[in-house]
Amino acid sequence: MEDVNRTIVTEFIFLAFEDFLQFQILLFVACLLIYSICIVGNMIIFFLIHFDANLNSPMYYFISRFAILEIIFVSIIVPKLLDILIAGRNRVSFGACFLQLYCADTTGIVECYLLTVMVFDRHLAITSPLQYLVIMAQWCKKLAVLPWIVGLVGAFIPTIFTASLKFCGPNVIEHFFCDLAPLQNLACSDPHVSNLITTITAILVVLLPFITIMGFYSHIIITILKIKSTEGKHKAFSTCSSHLLVSSLYFCTGITVYVMPSDSQHDRFLAFIYTIVTPFLNPFIYTFRNRDVKCAFLKVLNSLNSLILNKVQINSKAQFVGAKKWF
Repeated sequence: MEDVNRTIVTEFIFLAFEDFLQFQILLFVACLLIYSICIVGNMIIFFLIHFDANLNSPMYYFISRFAILEIIFVSIIVPKLLDILIAGRNRVSFGACFLQLYCADTTGIVECYLLTVMVFDRHLAITSPLQYLVIMAQWCKKLAVLPWIVGLVGAFIPTIFTASLKFCGPNVIEHFFCDLAPLQNLACSDPHVSNLITTITAILVVLLPFITIMGFYSHIIITILKIKSTEGKHKAFSTCSSHLLVSSLYFCTGITVYVMPSDSQHDRFLAFIYTIVTPFLNPFIYTFRNRDVKCAFLKVLNSLNSLILNKVQINSKAQFVGAKKWF
């Protein structure tokens, strides 16, 4: 009789940041601005790398793929958050919720492994410079596809285990998007197996890449310290600093939320950092800390300025000639 009386949940309600009602408009404006800058910034990076011949290298190929991934990642989460903040539409259907969960987890895992591939690229370039181009010419595109395979498979398993739980109420998610832990906390059935699968998956797709990245960087630092010239050391460090900063921002919050879950109210704020703030900062990190990207960006700006000046001069001449005809 108890099972008969239970209501099957058909939709979920996001709590989001309702405990900060007085700041809803301010949050909306901030999120919209961050989202817009993130999209535009990452698109600029992608097109600069795609069209500038000086950025035609494996390192920048991976950066361009990372930029597209960031656009996809934030677009899965931020539009719904904006809808909640400005219109109060905080409901999502059961199917749409788990679709968002799967897509967000997939892109999150892809990001972890793409960052690992990027540090492998830097490690190979610094430790084996003579064989680097030969090896990457063969493996570059394959290595870019590998994170997507891992992401699609890695996100599927915990999503299926979580979706198979019984949800009979309550249906209020104390988060701003569908995530594993908040959903598992709402289940009427025992989520022990689902929690265990989630933890194991998090170790494999978040902690393992982080340990691998730290291992690669340890060897990179040892190799760089052996370089005799100061200029060579500076160049080697400069090619890695941006990636190291991005990895640190992403993994520190990701490990806290997924590998060491605490069911804390602060998890949504940590999630806000790695889902919205970090993708917003990445274009600035790769632009302002990378000399080649800055040069390519300035080259485009100079070309646009020259084009505008030429058009102004042509229009001025045309107006001058037109004016002379009247006299």
